[in-house]
Amino acid sequence: MLTPYDFQENLQQRAQYIRNRLRLGSPVIGISYDVGVMLLALKRRGRKVYEIYDRLMFSAIGNQADVENLRLAAIDFSHQEGFVRSPDDVTIQRVVGFALSPALKKAFGDPLTTPFVARALFAELHETPERDQFYTLNYDGEFLPYERFAVIGGTNSAEEQATRYLEAQLSSTPSFETSVAIALTAWGIAYEAAQQEDIDTVSEEAGRNRLREMLNEAQLELGVLERQTLRENRFRLVPQEQLEPFLRRL
Repeated sequence: MLTPYDFQENLQQRAQYIRNRLRLGSPVIGISYDVGVMLLALKRRGRKVYEIYDRLMFSAIGNQADVENLRLAAIDFSHQEGFVRSPDDVTIQRVVGFALSPALKKAFGDPLTTPFVARALFAELHETPERDQFYTLNYDGEFLPYERFAVIGGTNSAEEQATRYLEAQLSSTPSFETSVAIALTAWGIAYEAAQQEDIDTVSEEAGRNRLREMLNEAQLELGVLERQTLRENRFRLVPQEQLEPFLRRL
């Protein structure tokens, strides 16, 4: 028979195990810019950024199987909502709060169930940058909304340091070019902070150095939702040749 102490200790052990697994994960940076929303990450193997619905996209760090399960669950819920209700009812808040969070919370709290080893970032496009939204979803089902930008990384310190950098750099709505340059440095800061947990503040130069090092073994991936487009699909992955000028300026 489990006592309250045993239950609490089990949760702490599960949380520590997941945090250790996530520490080496590739951060994801989300920024709302003048004509769209972007999610930027580095990938070693498969895709990192995905479309969920017409104005929704998703990325995550963690166990690839768990990330894929989250992605499929989000897609299934979004299309069911769009069919049963209307496309306007498919919102990031409903996807995260009603479809995914309860399942993650149940798996994390049940000692007989394997928890999700994942932390996710969702982006939602609106008519103006001021209305764009981001949501982070944690392995224990907890989620938080953000405006303008958001970060997920391997540790709390990594997310905090990258967030501070973004706050300092994004005082107004940026252009696409400015957003990419800022997101690249923020990614490097987040990854370096996750590897050097005893450092309170990672410098921009240290972040760029770490990014340049990681680009030798990983590939940049940038997904965008475009506010103004003639294409039927607002989501697209930015081609590598379009990203090369940004990488050369690092």
